[in-house]
Amino acid sequence: MEKTLNRIHPVSDPESTYFLQVSWEKDLGTGFGIILSDCQCAWTGTVSEADISREAADIEMDRGKYVEELRKALVAGEESAGRYNFVVS
Repeated sequence: MEKTLNRIHPVSDPESTYFLQVSWEKDLGTGFGIILSDCQCAWTGTVSEADISREAADIEMDRGKYVEELRKALVAGEESAGRYNFVVS
């Protein structure tokens, strides 16, 4: 299993720091687990392969391109800094 941990500052609350951990087996396209923490609370979830396919279809994006955008937003960290915004609600 591979994991990444990134520090994010959501545009919805730029003064706060959150930590985003993403874990996956083969690649993000086969699904992944996600943990978001503000160091006081933590929220967990899973995204299935079917969820990814459904979301890509909903926004009419090629599935491979959608998975690559997920990788850039959730895993790439510093390499994509400033390119993606997060909103915590």
